[in-house]
Amino acid sequence: MSYETIQFSITDHIAHLTLCRPDANNALNLKMAQELLDASLICTTDVRVRCLIITGDGKMFCPGGDLKEMNAQGDNKPSHLSKMAIHLHDSLVRMAHMNAPVVIAVNGTAAGAGFSMVLSGDYVIASDKAKFVSAYTASALTPDGSSTYYLAKQVGLLRAKELMMTNRVLTAQEALQWGMINQVATPDELMSKAEQIASQFAQGPTQAFGGVKRMLLGAFSQSLETQLDTETRTIASMMHTHDGPHGLASFLERKTPTYKGQ
Repeated sequence: MSYETIQFSITDHIAHLTLCRPDANNALNLKMAQELLDASLICTTDVRVRCLIITGDGKMFCPGGDLKEMNAQGDNKPSHLSKMAIHLHDSLVRMAHMNAPVVIAVNGTAAGAGFSMVLSGDYVIASDKAKFVSAYTASALTPDGSSTYYLAKQVGLLRAKELMMTNRVLTAQEALQWGMINQVATPDELMSKAEQIASQFAQGPTQAFGGVKRMLLGAFSQSLETQLDTETRTIASMMHTHDGPHGLASFLERKTPTYKGQ
């Protein structure tokens, strides 16, 4: 599959998406936002995809939006930013609701929209060389890309305000301590560790993973009664899948299950 700003492929039930704008350090422009949406649509509709890995090409993950492209729009800046945000946000919504877990391998600096994309991941592994910074207000912008939805949930409200208002830069170890990422790896180990966890997810009960993802989206906003009702309906729906009854039977028979993701 051919794209201008990303690389995308599917192998062994794992989709690989690499941000790839070498001349702009993988900065997000309108074209990349559009291509991210296209790739997310494939991931949500192609039954082969049981996990998605997102990483960056080169030394940076993503430094945020392409400010040069934004500035070149003249009076069209509001419309241009809206288009970028709409396409990016549509892709993130689809990734959040799809069954396949999203593993993000942060190979370098994640700032602005890159910072936001990291926060949206289901499992995040970062190079020990990676840096994390909100960066938006440094250019008199406000955050997009879902960071105002996820960040406070992960680090707490006061720390979220600190990161977004002071643009404090976190190291990978600090991001791990703050609960923004799951694991730190050396640059040489980053992708092998990402592939390892992705392979584990890709062999797992994909629809159950999707149920977990969607229910946790409401963990901070739904009432207890609503959340419990959702839990009831979701766990019962697993009995209409292949993997649900198979997983139960395998556990009772003390056998290793072979999940189909169906």
